[in-house]
Amino acid sequence: MARNIQSLERAAAMLRLLAGGERRLGLSDIASSLGLAKGTAHGILRTLQHEGFVEQDEASGRYQLGAELLRLGTTYLDVHELRARALVWTDDLARSSGESVYLGVLHQQGVLIVHHVFRPDDSRQVLEIGAMQPLHSTALGKVLSAYDPVAHSEVVEADRKAFTDRTVCELEGFEHLLDITRARGYAIDVEETWEGMASIAAPIHDRRRMPVGAVGLTGAVERLSRDGDLRPELIAAVRDCARAVSRDLGARRF
Repeated sequence: MARNIQSLERAAAMLRLLAGGERRLGLSDIASSLGLAKGTAHGILRTLQHEGFVEQDEASGRYQLGAELLRLGTTYLDVHELRARALVWTDDLARSSGESVYLGVLHQQGVLIVHHVFRPDDSRQVLEIGAMQPLHSTALGKVLSAYDPVAHSEVVEADRKAFTDRTVCELEGFEHLLDITRARGYAIDVEETWEGMASIAAPIHDRRRMPVGAVGLTGAVERLSRDGDLRPELIAAVRDCARAVSRDLGARRF
């Protein structure tokens, strides 16, 4: 029988340790918990950090799971499963709102549309499944950037193009928008990507509370807004849809 590779077993045990209990652990805590010499533990942590699986807080020196592990973990959820879980809820959202509904996931440096429900009227529309949307200007993109550290890294490093005079491209201003998004639980795009169009989006999480996508609706500004603000009932409907899909994926407290 082939022998297991001890260094990989130790690295796996280290990742499991960081995944449970306290969010951040120091080198001594990690070494003691796993019965390792500090030098051995530090060598493994340094390798994991180099690969992006572990991050070290500069202020405290403590370690936590890294963004690359999140990137690999989210592949566990098949996009087809996400779409299947969202079908009924996105149909309901389109019917109740009267607007187009989109389901998006992070792909490279943008948002990949994996499901699109047409606006329920007789107007001519084009199916946008497979289309890409920018991370920095769309409601779907802002939600992913706010909740997914991998998406955040991608958008920070990307060239944030101005699509209209409302597009926020400067990093400090964009980070402020992400703070607002996290604080209220949804993102908006009012003519930041397309003139005359507005969008509302909210995050979808899986059973590990990992962000795996976003759902949103898009329509003409005059239909989505009232007295200069986006209609609160539409915001509530988008958030309810995102929570419902999250619950179907096993998330709790949504």
